Amino acid sequence: MHFATDAHINEGDSVNYTTRMPIGVVGCISPWNLPLYLFTWKIAPALAAGCTVVAKPSELTPMTAFLFSQLCIEAGLPPGVLNIVHGLGGKAGQAIVEHSHITAISFTGGTVTGKKIAATAAPMFKKLSLELGGKNPNIIFADCDFEETIRGSIRSSFTNQGEICLCGSRILVERSLFNKFVAEFVKRTKELKVGDPRNESTDLGALVSEAHLNKVLSYVKLAKEEGGKILTGGSQVKLDDRLSSGYYMEPTVIVGLDEKCRTNQEEIFGPVVTIMPFDSEEEAIALANGTGYGLSATIWTENLKRAHRISHQVKSGIIWVNCWLHRDLRTPFGGMKQSGVGREGGWEALRFFTEAKNICVKL
Repeated sequence: MHFATDAHINEGDSVNYTTRMPIGVVGCISPWNLPLYLFTWKIAPALAAGCTVVAKPSELTPMTAFLFSQLCIEAGLPPGVLNIVHGLGGKAGQAIVEHSHITAISFTGGTVTGKKIAATAAPMFKKLSLELGGKNPNIIFADCDFEETIRGSIRSSFTNQGEICLCGSRILVERSLFNKFVAEFVKRTKELKVGDPRNESTDLGALVSEAHLNKVLSYVKLAKEEGGKILTGGSQVKLDDRLSSGYYMEPTVIVGLDEKCRTNQEEIFGPVVTIMPFDSEEEAIALANGTGYGLSATIWTENLKRAHRISHQVKSGIIWVNCWLHRDLRTPFGGMKQSGVGREGGWEALRFFTEAKNICVKL
């Protein structure tokens, strides 16, 4: 691994330079929602940095990791360089975190699990990269490109059934645009097709499990109890034939909720969004920052100064302006507050999987 380094000359009697060395054996634990992408996203930079890897995919989505392991063997990856361990998080995952020879943990998943990993790893002085949950704001100003905003907001709300940590589940709309936006957003949400993911016409497939479907549906029930109004969706979808036992759900839009209610504060991780109005930039920023999370945010406005102004004040690790999920894999990726610790992607990942060493040579 080759890094650039600064050299510091100390009054002509010594020179200091910095090298980086592989940190050793690392543990990579990935979630079920993007199982191959997030699995390899961790493994590739670890191997490139010169580390060996013990990796655990989610027990809910093991097959892509198994197929990937076969390809690695066929490609001639030496035994012991990449070690894929299948099992439950509380057993196999916890064993990886606890093992004294594993020097760093890269984890993507829920905030509750992240806290457990940190509680185990911190006293062992392991290096940690935790990419956790999100309750991401989608901030829409009246001067936005309306058509682009609607299309982008449908994508950011319901892509992958809302089972992406970067989905914009809290839509904040400037009041003068609120009614128009809600009407068009609900109209297009109703047009989305829930069905067989193998069909090109399908927009939403099944949620990952029955337990997760029940969790998401319980939040819809909670939203009603908290005073919310379901404008569309909110129910399980029953399909025919071989898909009849699948965990499908209607895309759901909710209005009328207070910003402090549980529905607007807790990560739902499904095809459920809330829409709230705001009257000023200051209020939009306060609403955007009003949860314990800080992973991503989206801002829709044609005012460039406003875009920069809001971007600098929203407490999220990733800000998209007039787009969503427009990724450059060289950029730092990660969240603030309860959305995580550390950054991955590009040079940040290579720094995480290496240790810096200063070398001082007396002249």
